[in-house]
Amino acid sequence: MLTKRIIPCLDIKNGRTVKGVNFLDLRDAGDPIELAKFYSENGAEELVFLDISATEERRKTLAELVLKVAETIDIPFTVGGGISSVEDVEILLNNGADKVSVNSSAVKNPQLINELASKFGSQCVVVAIDAKQIDGNWKVHLVGGKVPTDLDLFEWAKEVELRGAGEILFTSMDHDGTKNGFANEALAKLSTELNIPIIASGGAGTIQHFTDTFIEGKADAALAASVFHFKEITINNLKKELKTQEIPVRL
Repeated sequence: MLTKRIIPCLDIKNGRTVKGVNFLDLRDAGDPIELAKFYSENGAEELVFLDISATEERRKTLAELVLKVAETIDIPFTVGGGISSVEDVEILLNNGADKVSVNSSAVKNPQLINELASKFGSQCVVVAIDAKQIDGNWKVHLVGGKVPTDLDLFEWAKEVELRGAGEILFTSMDHDGTKNGFANEALAKLSTELNIPIIASGGAGTIQHFTDTFIEGKADAALAASVFHFKEITINNLKKELKTQEIPVRL
């Protein structure tokens, strides 16, 4: 059985790591380079770097900061925010990213997924999907969750897989920052209906939440931010506890 991955997420705004609740009320969480180094040395399988305001501000990802982070760590590194072309991805990969995450640009131009998978390989392409429940249905949102669409989470996820994405990073906007647990019902449906890895995001508050998302949500990886940034949970302690629950992790 494949080991489950624990992935800290650095949400970047104005060169600093930030964290909010339901995508709002951002507060400072520290220097991204220092945090990246700490996670790389303390048990993280991967690191995700999201330039959360790049799309809204209509600019490119902070490539220079990506380079500095990449020089600091020795674990796989996924970068997202403001990516809309093959050229954008080439710059980030040249600056040390191992994978890229596309979100709003993929919805606006789904063919971009095909182009990136063809050029760089599916293993390099992560499609991030931010969604929230509206009238009982999961609807995809764009531009850091600010722009709702009529796109159904599950239909979009299936299309993303068909177009060549290597994995999906699903963030429940309803759960984000609440520390009440992941959206396990939706995650389980995604994991059942798709054949590519699903990364759970939004809602981590306790070690039990990670256990639940791996067992009930059938997630392949779990991403979290504030519980790691503010030392509420350490990755090493989390992994030891998951091991006692017979969840396969790399210690």
